Amino acid sequence: MRKILLLIIVIMIVASFGFLWQAKQENREYFGNELEKIDLIRLSTPRPNETIKSPLQISGVARGGWFFEGSFPIFLVDWDGLIIAESFATAQGEWMTENFVPFTATLEFKTPIYKNNGSLILKKDNPSGLPEHDDALEIPIFFSQ
Repeated sequence: MRKILLLIIVIMIVASFGFLWQAKQENREYFGNELEKIDLIRLSTPRPNETIKSPLQISGVARGGWFFEGSFPIFLVDWDGLIIAESFATAQGEWMTENFVPFTATLEFKTPIYKNNGSLILKKDNPSGLPEHDDALEIPIFFSQ
């Protein structure tokens, strides 16, 4: 009887640790693919999971290869991936380099009514159209209500 009681206690302890671990995993904050792209593009504002409003001022630095003719496209999408704003980021220096070049952009948009989350996508300009040259930084954002 003692062995059964001890076994039940051990099972309950293991199960509670499993539950706590799973809860911790679910509460981790999602930062998009920012860390994967840190050697190519770095966003100063807005930051992942930041609450934004229109007009949105965007700034950061990107390697010269991210630009074409001194700019690259930017998209703001709602929770469902619907594009609600698009524009171009503009290099604030000589973009024909392998080094990081500062960029700025402004997006004006209407705040979605249904949900308050979406994504900001900074797409590498790819004039060749070849899929092997496609790349993008995507971060989660929240819309101010």
